[in-house]
Amino acid sequence: MRTSGILMHISSLPSDYGIGTMGIEAYKFVDFLKNAHQRMWQILPVGPTSYGDSPYQSFSTNAGNPYFIDLDILTEKRLLKKNDYCNLNWGKDKKAVDYELIYKNRFKVLRKAFNNFKKDIPDAFNKFLSDNEKWVSNYALFMSIKDENGGKAWLEWEDGLRKRNPSSLWEFKSSHEDDVMFWEYLQFEFFEQWHKLKKYANDNGISIIGDIPIYVALDSADVWVYNDLFELDDDLMPTAVAGCPPDAFSPTGQLWGNPLYNWDRHKELEYSWWIDRIKSATTLYDIVRIDHFRGFEGYYSIPYGDETAENGEWKKGPGIALFNTVKEKLGDLPIIAEDLGFLTEDVHKLLSDSGFPGMKVLEFAFDPREESNYLPHTYTKNSVVYVGTHDNDTINGWIEELDEDTIDFCKKYLDVTEKKQIHDKLIITALASVSDTAIIQMQDYLNLGSEARMNIPSTLGGNWQWRMGKRDATKKLAEKIANVTSIYGRCERL
Repeated sequence: MRTSGILMHISSLPSDYGIGTMGIEAYKFVDFLKNAHQRMWQILPVGPTSYGDSPYQSFSTNAGNPYFIDLDILTEKRLLKKNDYCNLNWGKDKKAVDYELIYKNRFKVLRKAFNNFKKDIPDAFNKFLSDNEKWVSNYALFMSIKDENGGKAWLEWEDGLRKRNPSSLWEFKSSHEDDVMFWEYLQFEFFEQWHKLKKYANDNGISIIGDIPIYVALDSADVWVYNDLFELDDDLMPTAVAGCPPDAFSPTGQLWGNPLYNWDRHKELEYSWWIDRIKSATTLYDIVRIDHFRGFEGYYSIPYGDETAENGEWKKGPGIALFNTVKEKLGDLPIIAEDLGFLTEDVHKLLSDSGFPGMKVLEFAFDPREESNYLPHTYTKNSVVYVGTHDNDTINGWIEELDEDTIDFCKKYLDVTEKKQIHDKLIITALASVSDTAIIQMQDYLNLGSEARMNIPSTLGGNWQWRMGKRDATKKLAEKIANVTSIYGRCERL
């Protein structure tokens, strides 16, 4: 079935309190998607963000981001009063997230909610802890110790806690019961709000596409708890980290810094950690997009401590064995493979063997110097087409950076005569393509420029900030999107 959807993260929703949440504006956006005859809402990872505010660097692969907990819903539950938060400084710019202010103010408000919650703890809280015992208590303990250590990474904690000495952990937990429970409570609140929002979306015919990064952050509960699953030495320091090799766009490569997996150990354990992770993701989302899919075939290993990615080397990943095991344990799953980047024949074979749809990005297509498999005439049905993703500029921003030769090629390929026509024609071309699914960034439907770009890869600061205005998702825009979606057979004829 041909479908389409819109890419916009929860953080980008409108809100009076500094960042998008799972409150009324999220429900309004679902209504907008329905009125626009879309069937998909794609978001970014929803885990708690660490330094740099990237959703791809999280303190946990299982936990939800406390920033997305809606404060008005807590007021409806009588856990807060409006004046607990409505007069706080959440930032001057309604269309950008000020993460420093959010970090300073939000947890103070959530502590107030928690203190009220403790007065009458519902049975549902204990059930949540029981249902999620595999991860929630470890995550809560991790965050409590981190708080006690002024936010320092777990590698800088005292040895007993860093190396998870049972008596040290027990002593800390016994003396910090309230703090640990606070972090458990935030997860309880997050997932209660999330599942209600997801149900509303599903009841209105909207499926949610969620994202899981291939790698986890070094400073995460996952690496702290399951250190044998990662390439660490006897003192728990990384021996190698992830990244990308040098290329024409990045002469020294990309140094991501994530710890690499000890794939031999994962294989010994029959990939149980990955099975749990993917099972959790398919419960959280309707469809899962796996980031950096090529890393399962071969991954780039950079010696820990290097300042660039120039001295890395390619190593073999688990390949199809991992996904065969996942399929054996969990059955056929709705997964999208992010197969962008440097692709070899082995990577193409892995994608083909998995059966997952890969991705096509139109902003990568128009190099007049060479043939590209991102040009629509090369697509197969089993694919998901984007004009751009969260890592790309908006269409308008992208067009402004093109040289004249590329502009000319775009105009010829898209059959337009003027540069200003390229924007709308790119969206139409994506929707008209043979790909089963087409996803368009909300910023592009709003006709915005580079000021609305979500992320510039390999840069720190200024990313993940864009937010939509409260009046941007209009009825007129929904009708326009519905019409073009209908024309290209991605919804019923209007």
